[in-house]
This record gives sequence, C-alpha cells and structure tokens, in this order.
Amino acid sequence: MISKSKIKLIKSLEQKKFRDETGLFVAEGTKLVLDLLTVFKCTILAATRDWMMVNKNISAVEIIEVDESELNKISNQKSPQGVFAVFEKPLHIWEVEALNKKLVLALDDVQDPGNLGTILRIADWFGITDVFCSEHSADAYNPKTVQATMGALARVRVHTVNLPAFLQSCSKNMPVYGTFMDGGNIYSNDLSQHGIIVMGNEGNGISPETEKHVTHRLLIPSYPMGDVTSESLNVGVATALVCAEFRRRML
Repeated sequence: MISKSKIKLIKSLEQKKFRDETGLFVAEGTKLVLDLLTVFKCTILAATRDWMMVNKNISAVEIIEVDESELNKISNQKSPQGVFAVFEKPLHIWEVEALNKKLVLALDDVQDPGNLGTILRIADWFGITDVFCSEHSADAYNPKTVQATMGALARVRVHTVNLPAFLQSCSKNMPVYGTFMDGGNIYSNDLSQHGIIVMGNEGNGISPETEKHVTHRLLIPSYPMGDVTSESLNVGVATALVCAEFRRRML
C-alpha cells in the first residue's frame, strides 16, 4: 500500500516548481521505467504484484506493491501499465571543448512538452547525445515530455542554458545552423559533420537574439518549389528532417 504522503509527493511532481525543489521526476510504463532504471537513481518504485513477478531483481530505494486502484491515483495515464517510478534528476556537466567534434541540438523556446519529448527521441535515434534548451523551453522532466521520449532520457543529456550566451561561447569553434524561410537549400548546401543545429519556437521560429549567432542559414524546401503548401512544419518533423540530412552526409 502506498501512503497518502507519498501520493501527495508524487502528485506534486506534476508541477515544475516541485520538481525543481525536490530534484525528482516521474515516469511510468515498463519500457520507459526499465530504460531509466539503468541510468538514474530510483527513489520510489510502485508496481502491481503481476508486474513485479515478471520484472524481478529491480533496484530502487523503496519498492511498493500497489493494486490497480492505487496505481490509478498516482498515474498520469488513462490506462496505467503496471509500474510507476520516481527518479532523481541528473546533473549533466558540459564543456565547450568537449562539444567541438560533436553534432548537438539547441532548442530556442520549444514550448510543447510533447514536441520536446519527440525531439529528444529523434536526437537519440540519430546519435545526438547533448541537447541544449533555452531557459523558456518546456521542462525535459515534465511527465508528458518524459513519456514522449520513450526512454531517450537515458541516453540523451539535456542542458538548460542562456541560449544566446551558449551559442556565443561555441560559435568560435563550431558552425551554428538554423532553419529559416530565406535559408539555403539544406539538400544542396555544405554541411559539417559537427556543429550546433538550432530549432526554433513552434510559432515564432528562432528568436532575433539567437539568430545573431547562427552562422549557416538553412531551408527545408517544400515540393514542388514555388507552389502553395502548408505554412510551416511541426518542429519535431523539421528536426527529424534536418538531423537525417546531416547524418546522411556521413554515410
């Protein structure tokens, strides 16, 4: 049985304020929890007896057996999958010198938690291990973001930074790419094997403050060129197209 105080703690972690104060975040579902257990310290793992019978030798500070009704009380899902966990947030350290030979993503005020989670999953797919988020981007440890990553948080390090200052510190040694409607065609422009790819806000794109530090302006062309099409792409879709083209050049 899970206590009322633990239920209160878990429900409080739906809010960023309490995630920041406690240094904790939540995750649920078998694949996601098992992925994160390999990397992050688990302080509470609440699971049904059936789940624990299948998933033995699980390590957590506290393991609590719960029934379906208790799981429903703490779950953020319509159909809980048998397990819910509370993890300690990681503290990732980065140095400019260590980024010089890597391809990294920078997100300029991406607001939607689902979009952020999708982007982290895309980064994981394309072997991008560091993602730098502006201070006003969605929280990587929002429950919706965590679920949308499908376990990518176990392999992708997320950093929150003052984005213009971060780009300024890196741009002397690394190319900084950004997508714009007046950019050069990504499929015909030269692309480096390393650098920073900046993706902008869902509605406003890359901010003027961040744009100052972009050294290479790129365009994802619509088809056929010149025809009337949708005004823009979803930021997750655009990120996937850009990352795929950078990686394709390395084949």
